[in-house]
Amino acid sequence: MFLAIDLGNTHITLGLYDGNRPGPRWRIATDRTRMPDEYGLLLVHLFQHAGVAPGDVRAIAMASVVPPLTATLVQACETYLGQAPLVVDIGMKTGVRVRFEEPRQVGADRIVDAAAVQKMYGGPACIVDFGTATTFDAVSAEGEYLGGAIAPGIGIAAEALFQSAAKLPKVDLRRPPSAIGRNTVHSIQSGLLFGYVGLVEGMVARFGAELGPEMKVVGTGWQAEIIARETRVIGIVAPWLTLDGLKIIHDLNSSR
Repeated sequence: MFLAIDLGNTHITLGLYDGNRPGPRWRIATDRTRMPDEYGLLLVHLFQHAGVAPGDVRAIAMASVVPPLTATLVQACETYLGQAPLVVDIGMKTGVRVRFEEPRQVGADRIVDAAAVQKMYGGPACIVDFGTATTFDAVSAEGEYLGGAIAPGIGIAAEALFQSAAKLPKVDLRRPPSAIGRNTVHSIQSGLLFGYVGLVEGMVARFGAELGPEMKVVGTGWQAEIIARETRVIGIVAPWLTLDGLKIIHDLNSSR
């Protein structure tokens, strides 16, 4: 089996693949204080719960935007799964030509997403990733990564509101009864949910003006389905896109 690991600032997503068939997938909180043994035992526990033996994992690929934790996860995989992960880097074979001015400044997850979209859906495309940041990435008709835009994520916005405004509570991201909130909780939910829908629609329109009318819009990340239910501009919802991209990149590099 193949294990894909997407190490993000807020969440770590993991997914197993039996050949090309997706298997169990998980999303856990990123914890910078955990030691390699703690992550290793967590991996083993997740596998056991899914009926998978750690020894069944024969290859691993990882994308990381948290450098201090990269070595921790690598050590956990080596010790508890007996495999050293392929850590995606801009210098390796990805199938994506990066047209960004400073290619090494692009997060590994954004290149992995572009590789997945190029292979699975084709360009031109706008990828909207709802993570710690809300990112918009442009893929050309030829499958090149052109660049993108970065905005604060919904979680960051909600936390900033709670921290900076003494009378405003923390709220869950849920659809309020109406855009006009009749209480504080519904007002915050309206601002977060419908406000980010407006952000997505506006940015997608601008990307479409540059990429052309054939542009596909792919939403990914754990909040993609929530936002996609409120707008027609997201044509494809792929919450686990980065994991699929890691499988694609691993296969490209293992075939050399």
